[in-house]
Amino acid sequence: MSYKPAISTMSLGRCWAGHDFTHKLDMAAKHNLTGIEIFFEDLEDVAAQLPGGATPANQIQASKNIAKLCADRGLTIIGLQPFLHYEGLYDRAEHAKRIEKLKLWLQLAKALGTDIIQIPTNFLPASECSSDIDLIVADMVEVADMGAAQDPPIKFAYESLAWATHIDTWERCCEIVAKVDRPNFGLCLDTFNIAGRVYADPAAVSGKTVNAEADMAASIARLLKTVDVKKVFYIQVVDAERLAAPLIEGHEFWAQDQVARMSWSRNCRLFYGEQELGGYLPVLEITRAFIEGLGYEGWVSMELFSRVMTYKEKEIPEQLASRAATAWSKLERDLGLNAVKGAVNGGAHLEEARL
Repeated sequence: MSYKPAISTMSLGRCWAGHDFTHKLDMAAKHNLTGIEIFFEDLEDVAAQLPGGATPANQIQASKNIAKLCADRGLTIIGLQPFLHYEGLYDRAEHAKRIEKLKLWLQLAKALGTDIIQIPTNFLPASECSSDIDLIVADMVEVADMGAAQDPPIKFAYESLAWATHIDTWERCCEIVAKVDRPNFGLCLDTFNIAGRVYADPAAVSGKTVNAEADMAASIARLLKTVDVKKVFYIQVVDAERLAAPLIEGHEFWAQDQVARMSWSRNCRLFYGEQELGGYLPVLEITRAFIEGLGYEGWVSMELFSRVMTYKEKEIPEQLASRAATAWSKLERDLGLNAVKGAVNGGAHLEEARL
């Protein structure tokens, strides 16, 4: 089996904090993070530096430039993300605008040389997006069919966010994928968003939900019985820090316009194995379920969100790349990656979900 480390460009420092895109790619290559998720914010920033600014034409040219920069460094672009706030919109005129935007994104993906666009679940206010499964499925069928019509076809990786308005668990995400029933519409499974919804509660004194361990074990057991590994387009593996105080009003990370899990996510994610920095989620157990249980193989992306990415010091991209490389080495060691033989799809060889 083959497992390869990847990282999001945003996870190496935010462009608006002064972190140069080419330098971030250099740091990824230096630390052997060979897969790259292109964060649209970075693509748009590269386009903005071209004469005329970030026009659609310049975004396409920027994508071509980015593809060459990655190829020159031996980096593979595994996807473009995030295509935000798409499904279930009440305002169908706004939906039509999103479809027009997607037409451009399909061109961007082609110019980047990737075949995956990631769609995170909608976290607009409930007044703006519906919980109607039929509407959500119809919207996703529309994008899947648009992607399938491309040459070569474009796939969509749907990811449940722990703070999403309606589709906030992997189960609900998987339900949508099953109902869409298109070969190019699948899942991005993320340890943080799974554990962040089931196991963790940053607004609680303990940092955990009431029945954290039992609920997490039950969730993993369901995942092993439910998820078709062919529908898992790639995985993301990160942890997060247990806060010293509940993330409620008055906390330094509190934001009036964000639920606690979103503010926690934006500020406090950690790479795998960083318990010394406060990491406490059952990342190893979830990742084991993905790899040993489902039999997933392929890219393992370390998509970090953290306040550190906003720091302006020039050393930040290398520090983050180095931390990601260390995390990857720990994960390889702990799961025996690239040395696993005969993993059984469906997890029949796992006696139980270990927490």
